[in-house]
Amino acid sequence: MSITTFAVAGATGRLGRHVVDVLTERGHRAVPMSRATGVDIITGEGLAEALTGAEAVIDVASWHSSDQDAATEFFRTSARNLHEYGRKAGVAQIAMASIIGADKATAGFLAAKKVHEEVLLAGPIPVRILRAAQFHEFVEQLLDWQRGDVAYLPELPTQLVACRTVAEELVDLATAPAAPGTPIPEIAGPRKEIMAEAGRLLGARRGVKVVGVDGSGMPDADLAAAGAFLPGPHATLAGPTFREWLDAQP
Repeated sequence: MSITTFAVAGATGRLGRHVVDVLTERGHRAVPMSRATGVDIITGEGLAEALTGAEAVIDVASWHSSDQDAATEFFRTSARNLHEYGRKAGVAQIAMASIIGADKATAGFLAAKKVHEEVLLAGPIPVRILRAAQFHEFVEQLLDWQRGDVAYLPELPTQLVACRTVAEELVDLATAPAAPGTPIPEIAGPRKEIMAEAGRLLGARRGVKVVGVDGSGMPDADLAAAGAFLPGPHATLAGPTFREWLDAQP
């Protein structure tokens, strides 16, 4: 079956906006689901109506902070609601964006994403997962959270990827024939980078001094330092480097 109508959970977020754009550009119908469009995947408000006629869901909704307990509750509830309301609406598939290394995480936001994956996979609707590296846009978020002339970012390895690149890969996955038994695919940027170094590039343009720290006290910092959250050998590497992406910003 060729899927043409997708309900997009988190459609107005950093990644969701790109998913809607990619779907539309490729001739699909995208039904945006977010509180801004009157759909709340936690309370269920507007969810049944939004899913009416949708053949599949792309779930890119996210929690707004790194608090593990709050994020876990959000993802657990949203996953159950998407299955419950989606099953009633006749949704055939859910595709979701996760994070590379979520399966190894023991604490923090990544551990919440691990629960997100598990709860979605346990539901009645078939689920496809794409694990992505941290977004280029995440560096902006880290600086925004600190709101000062000095920001502290970890000297930890990452393989930053553009949201647009992730959206294209996620739509590819959601529209391709299912291949049971294949590993969960990964998408990352073209090269390994250091989070603090990327932050310095952005900070220089904002007048913010970025100081690198060793990551002590961060969830699973030892795992991150050892490369546990870097893409595996079969990952797709695509899109601009962080510097290239930054140079292209208006």
